[in-house]
Amino acid sequence: MTILSLGFILLGGLLAGKLIRQLKIPMVTAYLILGIIIGPAALNLVTAGILNSSGLISNIVLGLIAFSIGQNFALERFRKIGRPVIWMSIFAAALPWFLVTVVLVTLMKQPLHIALLFGAISSATAPAATMMVVREYKAKGSFTDTLLGIVAIDDAWCLIIFALSFAVARALAVHMTASLFIFKVLFYSFLEIIGACILGGALALALSFLSRFISSPADLLIYVLGFIFLNTGLALYFNFSVLLANMFMGAILVNAHKLSFKFFEALKSIDSPLYLLFFVLAGANLEIGLLKTLGLLGLAYIILRSLGKIGGAYLGGLIAQVPARMRNYMGWALLPQAGVALGVALVVKTEFPQIGSMIFTTIVATTVIYEIIGPICTRISLKKAGEI
Repeated sequence: MTILSLGFILLGGLLAGKLIRQLKIPMVTAYLILGIIIGPAALNLVTAGILNSSGLISNIVLGLIAFSIGQNFALERFRKIGRPVIWMSIFAAALPWFLVTVVLVTLMKQPLHIALLFGAISSATAPAATMMVVREYKAKGSFTDTLLGIVAIDDAWCLIIFALSFAVARALAVHMTASLFIFKVLFYSFLEIIGACILGGALALALSFLSRFISSPADLLIYVLGFIFLNTGLALYFNFSVLLANMFMGAILVNAHKLSFKFFEALKSIDSPLYLLFFVLAGANLEIGLLKTLGLLGLAYIILRSLGKIGGAYLGGLIAQVPARMRNYMGWALLPQAGVALGVALVVKTEFPQIGSMIFTTIVATTVIYEIIGPICTRISLKKAGEI
């Protein structure tokens, strides 16, 4: 039955993509809708074995995506877009955090530690959905390069913001002096980020050096996949960020090897079915009952995060003095939210038993909404920017 489910997912995803293309809707959205339809909430055509493997598939796909995004950090290209990427990514991560936290405390009368956690989670973006839309519509240009650069480092800011917010929230929740605890948590968080960068950089240099012994295209594909899996596995083992480790490996490789493009090109022959599985399973894992719990809190989260992303990208664009089309539409392209948000929400659920389930439920429900409307907004932004 597991193999039968895989057949349904792959062929159904292909058909859904063909049909929904006629409606000018991104295939990411088609895959999510298909997942909801064939998942346990509706037709129940996906076996428990496939659903239980969602974590494995997610880590593999996120590793591939992060490695591919690292290609955008070629120094020659980054010199052209570096300043806009830094300013727009910082504001697009910080403003949602600020807006969600402040409004939930002042207007919705939520405890500060709950508001801080919601605010921190709101800073994350979904690289997978954005990458899929860019590739599907073959978007190219300065807007696209800046968007991919922002998405690539956005999760780094999210990790830092979450570490700070989590420390303060936990200190507030247990009524203890926060200063020493915050320092300890921040120290380990920065250690995690630095560790991911060192791991990715070391493996990139090894990949580059040993590539002289690889000759055929088939061997090259196996070689690159092996390093990505090795990097992902080691990152998980040491509790480093899978996204950061693989992104850094791609970034170091593209600057260390003159023919680095061949490593990234090798993956394009096998990544499409993996992306399809990733998004269909994301839809299949939805529990429809969670949507009933969305409520006013979830609606406020969606509105405030959207305003923060759009406004933050605009403010960052003003500081970086980017063209009007870039600052006007960049925030809309940053609306998708998925893997990292769900990951940190799961941490909250584990560490805060009393409030964690409520936060996790809200994030799951809003993530589904964002992953349906987010890719559509990304497509519209790319079209408005004239790069589709």
